[in-house]
Amino acid sequence: MARVLIVACGCRGQALARELSAAGHAVRGTTRDPARTPAIAAAGAEPYVGDPDRIGTLMGALAGVTVVCWLLGTVPIAELHGGRLRMLFEKLVDTPVRGVVYEAALPEGEAIASDASERWRIPVAVIEPGADARAAVDRLLGLG
Repeated sequence: MARVLIVACGCRGQALARELSAAGHAVRGTTRDPARTPAIAAAGAEPYVGDPDRIGTLMGALAGVTVVCWLLGTVPIAELHGGRLRMLFEKLVDTPVRGVVYEAALPEGEAIASDASERWRIPVAVIEPGADARAAVDRLLGLG
C-alpha cells in the first residue's frame, strides 16, 4: 500500500483519512493548528503541523509519500491555488511523490497542475471540491 499526505486534514480530509487507512494505506494529515492533531490521529492519520501557505513547513511531511491530496478547493485564496501550488509542484520533483490529487478552486490552479503534469510527468487528478478524492487516489495508484 501507499503513504498518502492530505493537505489540509480538516473534516473532508479526516473522512478521506478514515477511508484510506481502512484500505491499508498509511496516511499523514496536515494542520496549521497543533490543537487539531488529536482529531487527525483519531481519523487514522499521522498528524503533521504545517501550513500550506508556507510550503517549506510541509517538506518534512513528504517523507515516504506517494500521493499528495491538496484538498483546499473550498478555500479559494488565490495564492494557495497559484504561487504556493506552483512552489509545491516544483518541490515535489525531488521527492518520492508520484501523484497529486488537486481539488480545484480556481482556473489558475488547474493550469498549474496541468503544466506540472506535463513538465515533470507528475500524474495529477483534478477533482471538484467535495468530489470523491478516494477514487482519485485509487486511480493515481492504479487501483481504480
